[in-house]
Amino acid sequence: MEINADFSLPVLVHSDRLDWQPSPMKGVDRRMLDRIGDEVARATTIVRYAPGSNFSAHTHGGGEEFIVLDGVFQDEHGDYPAGTYVRNPPTTSHTPRSDQGCTIFVKLWQFDMNDRTQLRKDMEAGLGAPVDGVASARLHEDDREVVTFHSLDSGATLTSKAPGGIEMLVIDGSVTVQGENMERNGWLRLPDGATLSATAGAEGAKLWIKTGHLRHARAPQQ
Repeated sequence: MEINADFSLPVLVHSDRLDWQPSPMKGVDRRMLDRIGDEVARATTIVRYAPGSNFSAHTHGGGEEFIVLDGVFQDEHGDYPAGTYVRNPPTTSHTPRSDQGCTIFVKLWQFDMNDRTQLRKDMEAGLGAPVDGVASARLHEDDREVVTFHSLDSGATLTSKAPGGIEMLVIDGSVTVQGENMERNGWLRLPDGATLSATAGAEGAKLWIKTGHLRHARAPQQ
Protein backbone atom coordinates (compact mmCIF):
# COMPACT_ATOMS: atom_id res chain seq x y z
CA MET A 1 0.00 0.00 0.00
CA GLU A 2 1.21 3.49 -0.83
CA ILE A 3 -0.43 6.72 0.40
CA ASN A 4 1.25 10.09 -0.25
CA ALA A 5 4.44 8.12 -0.87
CA ASP A 6 6.15 10.61 -3.22
CA PHE A 7 8.24 12.69 -0.82
CA SER A 8 9.21 15.15 -3.55
CA LEU A 9 5.66 16.53 -3.55
CA PRO A 10 3.93 18.78 -0.98
CA VAL A 11 0.91 17.27 0.77
CA LEU A 12 -1.79 18.94 2.87
CA VAL A 13 -4.48 16.81 4.52
CA HIS A 14 -7.48 18.02 6.52
CA SER A 15 -7.47 14.80 8.49
CA ASP A 16 -10.74 15.43 10.37
CA ARG A 17 -12.50 15.19 6.99
CA LEU A 18 -11.23 11.65 6.37
CA ASP A 19 -13.33 8.61 7.18
CA TRP A 20 -12.11 6.37 9.98
CA GLN A 21 -10.79 3.01 8.77
CA PRO A 22 -10.77 -0.08 11.01
CA SER A 23 -7.44 -1.48 12.16
CA PRO A 24 -6.87 -5.20 12.80
CA MET A 25 -7.90 -4.61 16.45
CA LYS A 26 -11.56 -4.07 17.38
CA GLY A 27 -12.22 -0.56 18.71
CA VAL A 28 -9.04 0.90 17.18
CA ASP A 29 -9.58 2.97 14.02
CA ARG A 30 -7.25 5.10 11.93
CA ARG A 31 -6.85 7.84 9.38
CA MET A 32 -3.83 7.21 7.18
CA LEU A 33 -1.77 10.28 6.21
CA ASP A 34 1.20 8.68 4.49
CA ARG A 35 2.21 5.05 4.17
CA ILE A 36 4.63 2.71 2.44
CA GLY A 37 3.76 -0.91 3.20
CA ASP A 38 0.83 -2.91 4.50
CA GLU A 39 0.44 -3.75 8.20
CA VAL A 40 4.20 -3.44 8.64
CA ALA A 41 4.75 0.00 7.12
CA ARG A 42 6.58 3.27 7.22
CA ALA A 43 3.46 5.14 8.26
CA THR A 44 2.09 8.40 9.59
CA THR A 45 -1.40 7.94 11.01
CA ILE A 46 -4.01 9.36 13.34
CA VAL A 47 -5.33 6.54 15.52
CA ARG A 48 -8.48 6.51 17.66
CA TYR A 49 -8.94 4.15 20.60
CA ALA A 50 -12.53 3.64 21.73
CA PRO A 51 -13.03 3.58 25.52
CA GLY A 52 -11.86 0.25 26.90
CA SER A 53 -10.06 -0.78 23.71
CA ASN A 54 -6.55 -2.16 23.46
CA PHE A 55 -3.94 -3.30 20.98
CA SER A 56 -2.12 -6.58 21.34
CA ALA A 57 1.41 -6.67 22.76
CA HIS A 58 4.02 -5.90 20.11
CA THR A 59 7.64 -4.89 19.58
CA HIS A 60 8.48 -1.82 17.51
CA GLY A 61 11.04 -3.14 15.07
CA GLY A 62 11.38 0.26 13.42
CA GLY A 63 10.48 2.52 16.34
CA GLU A 64 7.34 4.44 17.22
CA GLU A 65 6.84 8.16 17.79
CA PHE A 66 3.50 9.57 18.92
CA ILE A 67 1.60 12.54 20.32
CA VAL A 68 -1.52 12.15 22.46
CA LEU A 69 -4.08 14.49 20.90
CA ASP A 70 -6.96 13.89 23.30
CA GLY A 71 -7.93 11.53 26.11
CA VAL A 72 -5.35 9.34 27.87
CA PHE A 73 -3.24 6.71 26.13
CA GLN A 74 -2.00 3.90 28.38
CA ASP A 75 0.34 0.95 28.44
CA GLU A 76 2.13 -1.08 31.10
CA HIS A 77 4.65 1.75 31.50
CA GLY A 78 2.13 4.42 32.51
CA ASP A 79 -0.57 6.89 31.50
CA TYR A 80 0.02 9.50 28.78
CA PRO A 81 -2.41 12.45 28.82
CA ALA A 82 -3.13 14.83 25.95
CA GLY A 83 -0.09 16.94 25.09
CA THR A 84 2.42 14.13 25.72
CA TYR A 85 5.16 13.43 23.15
CA VAL A 86 6.71 9.94 23.21
CA ARG A 87 9.55 8.21 21.34
CA ASN A 88 9.81 4.43 21.62
CA PRO A 89 12.95 3.44 19.65
CA PRO A 90 13.53 0.18 17.77
CA THR A 91 13.38 -2.99 19.93
CA THR A 92 11.00 -1.46 22.52
CA SER A 93 7.70 -3.20 23.24
CA HIS A 94 4.40 -2.49 24.96
CA THR A 95 0.69 -3.34 25.15
CA PRO A 96 -1.30 -0.17 24.32
CA ARG A 97 -4.78 0.53 25.63
CA SER A 98 -7.08 3.38 26.63
CA ASP A 99 -9.61 3.01 29.42
CA GLN A 100 -11.42 6.28 28.64
CA GLY A 101 -10.56 6.49 24.94
CA CYS A 102 -7.99 8.63 23.18
CA THR A 103 -6.67 9.85 19.85
CA ILE A 104 -2.98 9.81 18.95
CA PHE A 105 -0.81 10.95 16.03
CA VAL A 106 1.70 8.17 15.41
CA LYS A 107 4.72 7.61 13.15
CA LEU A 108 6.16 4.12 12.60
CA TRP A 109 9.41 2.85 11.06
CA GLN A 110 10.97 6.32 10.84
CA PHE A 111 13.89 5.92 13.28
CA ASP A 112 17.60 5.43 12.89
CA MET A 113 17.78 1.67 13.49
CA ASN A 114 20.62 2.21 15.99
CA ASP A 115 18.64 4.75 18.05
CA ARG A 116 17.92 3.51 21.57
CA THR A 117 16.87 6.82 23.16
CA GLN A 118 13.44 6.55 24.76
CA LEU A 119 11.71 9.71 25.93
CA ARG A 120 8.43 11.12 27.17
CA LYS A 121 7.76 14.87 27.33
CA ASP A 122 4.96 17.29 28.12
CA MET A 123 5.26 19.42 24.99
CA GLU A 124 4.18 22.67 26.64
CA ALA A 125 6.50 22.30 29.62
CA GLY A 126 9.59 23.30 27.65
CA LEU A 127 8.20 26.38 25.92
CA GLY A 128 10.52 29.37 26.02
CA ALA A 129 9.61 33.05 26.08
CA PRO A 130 7.71 34.19 22.96
CA VAL A 131 9.61 35.90 20.17
CA ASP A 132 7.35 37.90 17.84
CA GLY A 133 4.38 35.98 19.22
CA VAL A 134 5.92 32.51 18.82
CA ALA A 135 7.01 30.40 21.82
CA SER A 136 9.00 27.27 20.99
CA ALA A 137 10.24 24.07 22.63
CA ARG A 138 12.74 21.57 21.23
CA LEU A 139 11.44 18.05 21.82
CA HIS A 140 14.16 15.99 20.14
CA GLU A 141 17.22 16.43 17.95
CA ASP A 142 19.65 14.02 16.34
CA ASP A 143 21.69 13.78 13.12
CA ARG A 144 18.57 12.94 11.10
CA GLU A 145 15.89 15.30 12.38
CA VAL A 146 14.74 18.09 14.67
CA VAL A 147 11.35 17.90 16.41
CA THR A 148 9.77 21.04 17.90
CA PHE A 149 6.56 22.35 19.43
CA HIS A 150 5.32 25.91 18.97
CA SER A 151 2.61 28.08 20.50
CA LEU A 152 1.58 31.01 18.28
CA ASP A 153 -0.33 34.08 19.37
CA SER A 154 -3.16 35.31 17.18
CA GLY A 155 -1.74 36.62 13.91
CA ALA A 156 1.82 35.46 14.62
CA THR A 157 3.79 33.84 11.78
CA LEU A 158 6.20 30.92 12.05
CA THR A 159 8.68 30.48 9.20
CA SER A 160 11.05 27.58 8.54
CA LYS A 161 13.54 26.99 5.73
CA ALA A 162 15.03 23.88 7.30
CA PRO A 163 16.66 21.49 4.81
CA GLY A 164 15.59 17.87 4.49
CA GLY A 165 11.84 18.43 4.39
CA ILE A 166 9.26 19.83 6.82
CA GLU A 167 6.25 18.17 8.43
CA MET A 168 3.63 19.96 10.54
CA LEU A 169 0.58 18.94 12.56
CA VAL A 170 -1.89 21.49 13.92
CA ILE A 171 -2.43 20.44 17.53
CA ASP A 172 -4.89 23.22 18.33
CA GLY A 173 -6.23 26.44 16.84
CA SER A 174 -5.65 27.18 13.17
CA VAL A 175 -3.04 28.49 10.74
CA THR A 176 -3.04 29.73 7.17
CA VAL A 177 -0.42 28.18 4.88
CA GLN A 178 -0.14 29.30 1.25
CA GLY A 179 -3.64 30.76 1.41
CA GLU A 180 -5.26 27.60 2.83
CA ASN A 181 -6.71 27.42 6.33
CA MET A 182 -5.60 24.45 8.40
CA GLU A 183 -7.53 23.62 11.55
CA ARG A 184 -6.98 21.16 14.39
CA ASN A 185 -5.42 17.87 13.21
CA GLY A 186 -4.52 19.35 9.83
CA TRP A 187 -1.30 17.79 8.52
CA LEU A 188 1.25 19.23 6.09
CA ARG A 189 4.37 17.75 4.50
CA LEU A 190 6.76 19.86 2.43
CA PRO A 191 9.67 18.44 0.40
CA ASP A 192 13.34 19.23 0.81
CA GLY A 193 14.01 22.82 -0.28
CA ALA A 194 10.53 24.15 0.51
CA THR A 195 9.80 27.00 2.93
CA LEU A 196 7.07 26.88 5.56
CA SER A 197 5.19 30.04 6.47
CA ALA A 198 2.26 29.48 8.86
CA THR A 199 0.19 32.37 10.25
CA ALA A 200 -2.03 31.74 13.26
CA GLY A 201 -5.75 32.45 13.20
CA ALA A 202 -7.73 34.55 15.66
CA GLU A 203 -7.52 31.93 18.43
CA GLY A 204 -3.78 31.33 17.98
CA ALA A 205 -2.29 27.93 17.21
CA LYS A 206 -0.23 25.09 18.62
CA LEU A 207 1.99 23.24 16.14
CA TRP A 208 4.18 20.13 16.13
CA ILE A 209 6.94 20.33 13.52
CA LYS A 210 9.60 17.88 12.34
CA THR A 211 12.38 18.87 9.91
CA GLY A 212 15.24 17.13 8.12
CA HIS A 213 13.76 13.64 8.14
CA LEU A 214 12.32 13.26 4.66
CA ARG A 215 15.71 12.63 3.07
CA HIS A 216 15.74 9.34 5.03
CA ALA A 217 12.22 8.21 4.03
CA ARG A 218 12.09 4.61 2.80
CA ALA A 219 10.10 1.42 3.22
CA PRO A 220 10.73 -0.63 6.38
CA GLN A 221 13.56 -3.16 6.23
CA GLN A 222 12.10 -6.41 7.50
